[in-house]
Amino acid sequence: MTENEMIALQDVADGAILFHNGLWGAPMGFRWADYDGTPAGELAQWQADAVLALVRRGLVMIERAVTPGRYARVQVTATGSALVDYSLVALAAA
Repeated sequence: MTENEMIALQDVADGAILFHNGLWGAPMGFRWADYDGTPAGELAQWQADAVLALVRRGLVMIERAVTPGRYARVQVTATGSALVDYSLVALAAA
């Protein structure tokens, strides 16, 4: 896993990333989530690429939006969660 992917995985674990499917008023892509869960700006391309790589590897998933065209939360899967926990232990030991 690259450093960018580890950073993105931690951001997802922190609840900081949303996804919009491109329908109804906003372009498709990943967005930052504000503290209250509302969209707070687009991710840089390298960050979006890292999150997309995590989705493809099954480490994170995009939840189904409650209403079509709304922002969906990006969540860490059980496999991804094990990596987040490991990275935090390694970080604390450093």
